[in-house]
Amino acid sequence: MWWTIFSVITGLLILVLRFSNCSRRKNEPPLDNGWIPWLGHAMEFKKDAAKFLARMKEKHGDIFTVRVAGLRVTVLLDPNSFDNVLNDRDSFDYINIRNLVTQKVFSLQLGSIEPTSERMAQHFQGHSLSSLSSCMKTHLQNLLLHCHNGSTPSEWKQDGLFDLCYSLLFKAGYLTLFEKDNAEAVYKEFRKFDNLLTKLARGSLSREESKIASCSRERLWELLSPHQLRGGSESRTWQQRYCDILQQEGIDADMQKKALLLQLWTTQCNAGPTAFWLLGFLLTHPEAMEAVKSEIRGLSTLWDTSFQHPQINPLEAHSTPVFDSVLSETLRLTAAVMIRREVVQHKILHMVNGQKYHLRQGDIVCMFPFLSPQMDPKIHQEPQSFKYDRFLNEDMRVKDTFYKNGKRLKYYTMPWGAGNNSCIGKAFAVTTLKQFLFLALTHLDLELYDPKAKLPPVNPSRYGFGMLQPEGDLQVRYRQKRTA
Repeated sequence: MWWTIFSVITGLLILVLRFSNCSRRKNEPPLDNGWIPWLGHAMEFKKDAAKFLARMKEKHGDIFTVRVAGLRVTVLLDPNSFDNVLNDRDSFDYINIRNLVTQKVFSLQLGSIEPTSERMAQHFQGHSLSSLSSCMKTHLQNLLLHCHNGSTPSEWKQDGLFDLCYSLLFKAGYLTLFEKDNAEAVYKEFRKFDNLLTKLARGSLSREESKIASCSRERLWELLSPHQLRGGSESRTWQQRYCDILQQEGIDADMQKKALLLQLWTTQCNAGPTAFWLLGFLLTHPEAMEAVKSEIRGLSTLWDTSFQHPQINPLEAHSTPVFDSVLSETLRLTAAVMIRREVVQHKILHMVNGQKYHLRQGDIVCMFPFLSPQMDPKIHQEPQSFKYDRFLNEDMRVKDTFYKNGKRLKYYTMPWGAGNNSCIGKAFAVTTLKQFLFLALTHLDLELYDPKAKLPPVNPSRYGFGMLQPEGDLQVRYRQKRTA
């Protein structure tokens, strides 16, 4: 009797709590629970986040809350209001969200320790940055020189542009930062792991996929093991210095190798896809390609086109506004990072338009710069189109003034994140992409295998995980340029 009454009361309390949590309270953002209890919009969000959020934005505006697998996710799409979240560390925290992802994907537990500390950021600045960039250029040159796989350099070779770019940039980056001679083995395992990473993060792997991901992860841990590092005390690699910091924080060897896999993915997952889109847009837009080549010719008196006699890179000392605009436009169209924060205390969020919204403790706030500002037609005209000079003024200087609703924007494109999500290796990444593009165009004859080919569509499952990747590839052919 009493047990029955207790069960009924408990059930009623659960229902009250459940439905009270599913209703919109006064001064909260518009709420969209979806049709499926608890699950809400999880399936649609997972399938194509950009398409789903664009539909919600059209329905609700620049701020709204959706239910996703039991969570309340408030989506903020007004770039002028981003700083009100990013700069408030007392109300918005990212550590718990970060730890959940690193645990699920990399089996890594670092607690409150930053995976990439300020001490590691110093390696991407000043003299250390110059050394890394010089080393990266050397490896790119060597890899380009030997990318013909048995055919003579003067023969045309066909390949998928995505596979070509990913392979070259990954191996050069790995050799630069990790300085180990197993780049080929690491690359093959990494691609297996990366192909399943989004499903791993969302917990949607099939049994067979789970086995593959687990085996690749364990193999990568073995290949990256700190015990296999080389180099003496006078020459500490980037990887060794990272392990030194982890040791100082009391992290054991097992967690160190897991942290190294996180760093491998963080440092190498975006360069190859970015290079693919960069070259892909140029190859499919002849006017843009000619503008970039013209800029290269303008540096011809400084640029040494001989692999055997590398000089100091003139690109580091001279402005390249056309390249910079092409890169910015490429990133605007293909960088799709998602910035998440947990609301750790009840908060009144002030929007720049004067509106105020109450956010509940425990909610998740999500900013998706790909949708706004990057693809916002109120900021960028014809946002779906590639315009190589979008970030150039008429005087060929960088254009950095953009507006929305009459207000100048601080964030008009956000491929490098912001706040605690800012990329500490931005300068190194930009230099690397510039080196790769200029080396490829000055040392290779590169063209579409089918002159009428178009870029493949993006893989929608990659939204929220950095640079987008294509579904399929773009076939190209290339050979080493003939010297006079």
